[in-house]
Amino acid sequence: MNIRIGSGYDVHRLTEGRKLILGGVEIQHSMGLAGHSDADVLLHAISDALLGALALGDIGKHFPDTDNTYKDIDSMVLLRKVYSLITDKGWVLSNLDATIRCQKPKLSPFITMMRENIASNLNVPADSISVKATTEEGLGFTGEEKGIACECSLLIMKKD
Repeated sequence: MNIRIGSGYDVHRLTEGRKLILGGVEIQHSMGLAGHSDADVLLHAISDALLGALALGDIGKHFPDTDNTYKDIDSMVLLRKVYSLITDKGWVLSNLDATIRCQKPKLSPFITMMRENIASNLNVPADSISVKATTEEGLGFTGEEKGIACECSLLIMKKD
């Protein structure tokens, strides 16, 4: 098989006293995401999708929250480590599509920066990376501004 599909999902609750970081971009907001690392739900969903494409488990298996090595770590570092697991096995990312579910803040001004950050860290063109954001019209935990969630689907291909 020369292609594999992966899907990933992550969610973190919003809390005071933390920076809000999505796609490696720090976004000014009154709250940030709670988590062992920097809690970047976008990068975590992408990492889980990459790992899932090759049946390698999830980021919790590779970077457990019981290991202080990963306390407050930049999730871009984790994404690069995950991607090296993929490329070391002879696979490369073809494209990914991610959707962030977030009532506030408005994320559209940051989407291009997120896409460029992800692309440069995965050594792929920015047009291989799709990041979208949506509100949930005030519904559910994301709509009530209790947390932020992200879903990602992607395709990896075997290198020639």
